[in-house]
Amino acid sequence: MGFFSQVKDKMKRGEVLEEDFTESGGEGEYVELGSDEELETSSKIIVKPFTLVDFEDIKGVVDSLREGNTISIINIKPLKEKDINELKRAIAKLRKTCDALEGEIAGFTEDIVIATSAIAKIHKTKQVEELSTE
Repeated sequence: MGFFSQVKDKMKRGEVLEEDFTESGGEGEYVELGSDEELETSSKIIVKPFTLVDFEDIKGVVDSLREGNTISIINIKPLKEKDINELKRAIAKLRKTCDALEGEIAGFTEDIVIATSAIAKIHKTKQVEELSTE
């Protein structure tokens, strides 16, 4: 039985002791697990996923980018299937926001777009091309 299985069994029975977490009788090392809120404030860059179902969903992406420490991964498939003109409007708004923030926007696949403020640069290859508002 592995270490974590043993600890899990002991936790179920209420028998977990400090000695269970020490190595060779030395001082124990503990890892403090924080909440998601603590993680967001302590991280330098946050990667956030978004899904565009309606044009109005772009507001959350734009607000995140304006915070200045976010890389947005955006699933555009639902909006693309629903209304291509609304998708073009959304991409134009994203592009304008990224330009204003000196950031970048690029398509990774047919359905995924990455947008960032000035905190990151997107390495563009043949597969990753900058989006245009044509």
